[in-house]
Amino acid sequence: MSDDSPHSSNGSSSKGWLDKISQIFNDEPQTKEDVVDVLAIAAQNDLIDQNTKNMIDGVLEIADLRIRDIMIPRSQMITLDLSDGPEKFIPAMIESGHSRFPIVAEDKDHVEGILLAKDLLKLLIDRDKEIIIKDLLRPIVVVPESKRVDSLLKEFRQNRYHMAVVVDEYGGVSGLVTIEDILELIVGEIEDEFDLEENQTDNIRKVSKHVFMVQALTELDEFNAFFNSEYNKEEADTIGGIVLHQFGHMPEKGEEVEVGGLIFKIHTADTRRIQQITVTVPKFDEEGSES
Repeated sequence: MSDDSPHSSNGSSSKGWLDKISQIFNDEPQTKEDVVDVLAIAAQNDLIDQNTKNMIDGVLEIADLRIRDIMIPRSQMITLDLSDGPEKFIPAMIESGHSRFPIVAEDKDHVEGILLAKDLLKLLIDRDKEIIIKDLLRPIVVVPESKRVDSLLKEFRQNRYHMAVVVDEYGGVSGLVTIEDILELIVGEIEDEFDLEENQTDNIRKVSKHVFMVQALTELDEFNAFFNSEYNKEEADTIGGIVLHQFGHMPEKGEEVEVGGLIFKIHTADTRRIQQITVTVPKFDEEGSES
């Protein structure tokens, strides 16, 4: 007599995802997409928690990113002018809460070095000693926009530096990148007492300065509030529904579409539904126009 008990269906289900994992590793496809599939199955079956999956996803994602994708743009760089004295440096340091500052001469294209707040503070104790800022500067590390993020992280660790100046193909300074920017791609936002609270939710996770990972089932009200967007609830209740409506078909992983100024890329999906989407917010230059 065959076993038609309720437990048999659960056993088949369990065997199904185990077979899929086994098949992937037995075939040794060596593709990132297969690894992502395994992680999704493992999370769905509580073999790993969501935080662990997010961190592994972050490690996989940085392999596809370039420094230009995560850098602090030139317009948002906090710099100090070499011609100013400590009396001007200190208020700026306190206001920003940062510990490292590019020191510039003339403009941001002329970075003379990096000043560590702790180096300056040590000398402030001795008020009789003249402080020569140029003598306190650490060497700058310059990297191209096109450099891979994972490669820079390796250099950060090997050479024990924490900040690099980013230049474009013409040699002009286009931004700044820190080791914290890279680590946040893996572990999520690293907040300290100086960080402003961000409206980050479990459904929306920041991947880089302009890229966010969003659950497709995120309610439209929550999505609109986070991105200051105005997608119409008459079309769908979730952001996944809006994206699906725009495609007009069930999209596959990697397909992109622009809706209302935001770029949506399918991160994970099956034959029936979209699961995760990456949302890219356009960058803006110093004049406020889209770059």
